[in-house]
Amino acid sequence: MTRARAARRLAAAAHVGGGGVGVLGGSAVGLLKMQAGLARRAIGVSDERPPSPDGVYGADLPGDPLRFVMLGDSTGVGYGMTRAEDTPPSLIGAGLSQIAGRPVEVTSQAVVGAVSADLAEQVELALPTRPHVAAIVIGANDVTHVSNVNAISGAVAALGEAVRALRQHGCEVVVGTCPDLGSVRPLPQPLRLIARQFSRRLAAAQVITVVEAGGRAVSLSDLLQRDFWSAPTEMFGDDRFHPSATGYASMVAAMLPSVAVAAGVWDEDEESAAFPEGVVLPISFAAAEAADTAGTEVSRTQVGGAERGPRGRWAALRVVRRSP
Repeated sequence: MTRARAARRLAAAAHVGGGGVGVLGGSAVGLLKMQAGLARRAIGVSDERPPSPDGVYGADLPGDPLRFVMLGDSTGVGYGMTRAEDTPPSLIGAGLSQIAGRPVEVTSQAVVGAVSADLAEQVELALPTRPHVAAIVIGANDVTHVSNVNAISGAVAALGEAVRALRQHGCEVVVGTCPDLGSVRPLPQPLRLIARQFSRRLAAAQVITVVEAGGRAVSLSDLLQRDFWSAPTEMFGDDRFHPSATGYASMVAAMLPSVAVAAGVWDEDEESAAFPEGVVLPISFAAAEAADTAGTEVSRTQVGGAERGPRGRWAALRVVRRSP
């Protein structure tokens, strides 16, 4: 089964409920669940959390603050960091303030250990701050806590609901897709191989659901597979599962440009693309393509004034980077 077809099936299952049996067999899921439990015990989770990143960044700059909220799991929290300024919410807040030339008010509702089903509560807590833009990083725990063959479609559906809820309140949304967990060394074989297949297909389905819900999806899958595997001591923290300060900074570097575009503060003259100008694909094919190029943003577009073609919604691919 091609990744594009698998992603379409997962996204469809998320909309109608159930499904997902074709992704992994029941025995494979059972093995994944058992070994994931062993891996979680080996990795361990500390009760220590980094200092809160909440606050106003660039407070001395003119203008009203942009309101930014971070949602998701331990990666969104910045688990393992001892300084607030090394966490993703802080890094995004500081970077967005520099790009926008105005203050950015940061609020984090991300929770260590969160799965996609927990996003509904996080969104509820975030909405009273009236955020202009939100970033979500979720999915790793949906893989390592998998309980049955339908769990993947439920995770995708929960993410879609979170994006729609934020968009209905006028908040732009950027989602960093599930990383490739096949690069996490504490995961034994065959768990690592199964986790790679599971996480990459989840990431592709996340892209489809996020774009359908009106958000922007940024591929983190290949980022972890390439950079974290080649330099594990630099990119991973002491537990060899969560990122180091360098690893978090690498993730933020991939997501920040899309957050700035979503917030309406990106200078179009500083934009470049890894894909040729005007690359547009059906959403499922765009999702599969994004999984192979770290930092790829997938967003809605039109072809000939139409949002959909014979194979579904049209999507544009690009990798946005700031000029040196």
